Amino acid sequence: MSITAWIGIAVVILTIWALIKKYETKLVLMTAGLFLACISLDPMAALNAFAKSMTNNGLILAICSSMGFALVIQMTECDMHLVKLLAAPLARLGFLLVPATTIITYFICIAIPSAAGCAAAVGPTLIPLLLRAKISPQAAAAAILAGTFGSMLSPGLSHNAFVAKMSGLDVMQTIAVHMNYTLVCGAISVIGVTIMCYLMKDYGVESKQEEVLVAESEKTPQVNILKALAPLIPVLILVIGNLWVPLLKTGVAQAMVIGAIYTLAICRVNPQDFSKKFFKGMGNGYGQVLGIIITAGVFAAGLKSCGLIDAFIQVLKGSNEIARWGGSIGPFVMGVITGSGDAAAFAFNEAVTPHAKEFGMEIPTLGMMAALSGALGRTMSPISGVAIVICGLASVNPIELTKRLCVPMVVAVIFVALAMV
Repeated sequence: MSITAWIGIAVVILTIWALIKKYETKLVLMTAGLFLACISLDPMAALNAFAKSMTNNGLILAICSSMGFALVIQMTECDMHLVKLLAAPLARLGFLLVPATTIITYFICIAIPSAAGCAAAVGPTLIPLLLRAKISPQAAAAAILAGTFGSMLSPGLSHNAFVAKMSGLDVMQTIAVHMNYTLVCGAISVIGVTIMCYLMKDYGVESKQEEVLVAESEKTPQVNILKALAPLIPVLILVIGNLWVPLLKTGVAQAMVIGAIYTLAICRVNPQDFSKKFFKGMGNGYGQVLGIIITAGVFAAGLKSCGLIDAFIQVLKGSNEIARWGGSIGPFVMGVITGSGDAAAFAFNEAVTPHAKEFGMEIPTLGMMAALSGALGRTMSPISGVAIVICGLASVNPIELTKRLCVPMVVAVIFVALAMV
């Protein structure tokens, strides 16, 4: 390898260190990519990648509209109505409450693809329910966290839009590529967290915070079925339109706008406030989610300029086993140690996944393998944003969640590496 490629390896190590230390993700990726392009005497490669990613129509349409819809759903509390509707039948399940909680969280996360946002919506209702059933706060929190990677099946998830654009598929076709694997990982998570909670004696536990949390949960509104359906409207339109009724087939952005119109009609809120929230959410989507994609593109351009990507591709051509494990274990480990699978998955997919066919793999498969593995790693991380939200609601230590989720998530990522080729 060239001297710039060896410098590239050192910069990658420093980048990982900076992400672990929780330096701002976009700043870290942007700085690293621009530095590598400059030492390779090709600074315009990084700047051109920045400009190109800023105007990526497919990603902007899907991600910004989804984030706008998510914010108005939160504003109108339709997410709380959905949670309460699904939680109502759970009270009499007893031992089965833990797996049922994970399953419900998993499917709610499809409608509310932000893991932290989903946890904030389901926690105030489901945690008191589990505490009433004499299940420990640690198990209650772990059961919710175990289902938060269900967002992988959401049409509004940024990774689905990103890989769809790269591979020339639409979002629903991309979801179909990994749906079965994501569902199996969900089953592993459900069974695994149930067994771990049993082994850690989380059943039949009296909780000191039960009375406070139950009192808080009773303040949530009574279920309005029309409001409860609002978060599901875009998903239903996309699924029905793509599978059964071609007349309803539409893009993600159009489905999100239809869902927003439905929400405005049934909630009867101030249209001006509603509009401001929707477009604020779109702006947040660009700044927070697309910002990572843009800077990951700059980082990938820097790696390519210094020759490290070409060297890595040559190694992968020798064996797709390296790609299989690198595309799964790599983002998984990064998800665990940084608390976010996004930066690693986007950087890997920007730099390596476009070359998948050169080492015997398909672009959508490798791309979604990296994204799913990163999400599994984030799910067991004690420092992720969603873990901190849940631990705040349940008043528990994040390490207690990792103890209950490490085995299921490791089993799930090994399954992904072995099966998703």
